[in-house]
Amino acid sequence: MNGSTIATRTNRWVWVRFLLGTAILVVLGFRLGAEPFVEGVRRADLTALLVALVVTAGTTWCCAWRWSLLSRQLDIAVPAGTAYRRYYRSQLLNATLPGGVLGDLHRGIDHGRSAGALGRGLRSVLWDRASGQAVQASLAILALVLLPTAVRSGVGWLLLALGGVVIALTAALPARVRRATVTELRTLRPVLPQVVLASALAAGGHVVVFVVAARSVGVTAPLAELAALALVVLLASALPLSVAGWGPREGAAAWLFAGAGIGAETGLSVAVAFGVVSLVATLPGVLMLADRTPAAIPAPDPQDEVLSG
Repeated sequence: MNGSTIATRTNRWVWVRFLLGTAILVVLGFRLGAEPFVEGVRRADLTALLVALVVTAGTTWCCAWRWSLLSRQLDIAVPAGTAYRRYYRSQLLNATLPGGVLGDLHRGIDHGRSAGALGRGLRSVLWDRASGQAVQASLAILALVLLPTAVRSGVGWLLLALGGVVIALTAALPARVRRATVTELRTLRPVLPQVVLASALAAGGHVVVFVVAARSVGVTAPLAELAALALVVLLASALPLSVAGWGPREGAAAWLFAGAGIGAETGLSVAVAFGVVSLVATLPGVLMLADRTPAAIPAPDPQDEVLSG
């Protein structure tokens, strides 16, 4: 499978995601009105913006470190400094282009082509994102006990259903791809503890930004409860149904905050404020758009034929 074929298929899926994410936002606007959106933008104050900029610099380093570790194990190493610049760039593209994944796709194709190993370049990004989301999902499961009783069971069932979907999709993969994936996972095993640590630190940083955004909107819920709500909302934002992260995040926040007795409108405003400050926090990626640091040249790997062919 070449780069143009991958890009074509991804573009189709991007438009599906765009339409689904837009539909969620339209429903929220119809049900709750425009005021929660306006209030979220208005309450994204200077303090929240500065916190987001500083914390995102740290979370981006954690994610770049994770990608560097994984790519090194795949013999397509990205030095930490280069990974940091490219990760900032991909975050900016994810946050500003439809679909929320085009930055990651560009990062994988760009690295794979410059290193002469497109398959491994894409897989390094796939493992990077998958590992981060797996850790985030695990943290959300652990946070169930901190959620308000009114939403705990509903969130638990949704997480169980999400796990079932992942298992079903994995089982639907061709046997050769599953075998190659297991083999590659063994290759990555030595760095998995560091990958989990980097992912947990990044998730913690995102929770901090969410909590600050919630406080700026005026939410006074206990910190532990708010952090647990944040983990579930952030997990929802990773679902492939969004407009650059927008849609599921706002829907989940409205539902969870309503169930917690805080109010759907308030939850929507918090999600909007978080989205605004998070978008601003990716702006340093503008400085990385012209980065053309050469990648390391990897050794040949027959897995490229199995997983990308």
